[in-house]
Amino acid sequence: MILYHGSFVVVDKPDLMHSRSNVDFGKGFYVTPIFKQAEKWCGRFKRRGKEGVVSRYIFDENANKTLKVLTFNAYTEDWLDFILSCRQEQDNTDYDLVVGGVANDKVFNTVELYFDGLIDKTEAIRRLRYEKPNLQMAFRTDKALSYLKFDGSEKL
Repeated sequence: MILYHGSFVVVDKPDLMHSRSNVDFGKGFYVTPIFKQAEKWCGRFKRRGKEGVVSRYIFDENANKTLKVLTFNAYTEDWLDFILSCRQEQDNTDYDLVVGGVANDKVFNTVELYFDGLIDKTEAIRRLRYEKPNLQMAFRTDKALSYLKFDGSEKL
């Protein structure tokens, strides 16, 4: 499987040291199989006057047999609860890899309304069920990162 990471530099040796902890799936190295999604991730750097660089990796999906993987196939209550615990830095799980939807702008707005107590979980899920998830993968351990092989990069 080919995966992409959007940044302002080439990331040929992914690590966890440069990761933030209060994001969707917690501290990890985030990639996507969707090139356009990685391009969007570069947008935040380009808006600050930096270059956009998409790094490409090869991931052997057979590695999933040796990794502890959590997968969300849709925006569900479980996804919403997991995002909330990660963003509040209260996630104590030991998943090597977490796979699921991105909280993009439209999704993020709904999630924020829920986090702020302005809508309940039922309403949040009702709104989210119409959104088609973009896919992100968070490599959360060095073990998981060892299965990710750099395969080049492209400046945008």
